[in-house]
Formats: sequence, structure tokens, C-alpha cells
Amino acid sequence: MAEFTLDCLGEACPVPLMKTEKKIGELSIGDVLVVSIDHSCAMKNVPEWARKQGHNVEIEEVDDGEWEIVIEKTK
Repeated sequence: MAEFTLDCLGEACPVPLMKTEKKIGELSIGDVLVVSIDHSCAMKNVPEWARKQGHNVEIEEVDDGEWEIVIEKTK
């Protein structure tokens, strides 16, 4: 299991979601992707997409208006 990071700070929808989809596709099952975002639209879309794909998702607010979405690839 490896951990990868994806910096989407300053990126507006749909860019964070598109980058997340691409990166998850490159990972192996069990790998973890930490996506840094600061856009409220991405805060909704990215975890929603990941959960629909069946991945485990955790969200942590690291600063005011800045989040880390932790996605564990499960399939």
C-alpha cells in the first residue's frame, strides 16, 4: 500500500474531480490518495464520486476552507 498526494488548491470544478479520477485510475488496490482542495464544489463532488465508485473516503478540514480528502482505492 502506497500513499499519494494530489494538490488541487486553487483549482475550481471540475478540475479537481478530473485530476482525482485520472490519478485513482493509476493506483493499485489498497493505495491511498490524499487530495488537497479549497473549493466548496470539489468538496462535495470529489468524495461523492469516490464513494459511488466504492472507495473508502475520509474528509479532514486542515484549515479554514481547506480540506484533505483521503481516498482508499478498494477496487
